[in-house]
Amino acid sequence: MDFNDEKDYIMRMIKEIARVLFSLMLGKQYKSVELQSENKYEVSGKALQEFQDMVDQGLVNEAENILLENIDYTNQQEVIAAVLFYQYVSEKDMDFLTLHNYSREEALDGLKELAKKSGYGGMNEIFLES
Repeated sequence: MDFNDEKDYIMRMIKEIARVLFSLMLGKQYKSVELQSENKYEVSGKALQEFQDMVDQGLVNEAENILLENIDYTNQQEVIAAVLFYQYVSEKDMDFLTLHNYSREEALDGLKELAKKSGYGGMNEIFLES
């Protein structure tokens, strides 16, 4: 597997985990446009947009740390915000992520851990072997 194949594989895994999590949490087929356009999601009072702004400023690890320190894994809206966060980070180009000491692999691992901690471990087992 060359670098591009690996990158594409990781992106597909991130998108598939996000799609499955959203479908499970919302009880319907996931459509990214409807979730992202609402922009109503937050974690412990901090809007998803604020986390995305931090990412855009290159503060990826800091944004992730704040998100994970404050998330209530039993709150569906906060879990959705976290999934959207990881999806947003994973869409950044490799040069940006490398420059800011982050990787798509970390986003994938974060999503897997999020699924596990939010009670979707059964679904997560499918992806943990990947």
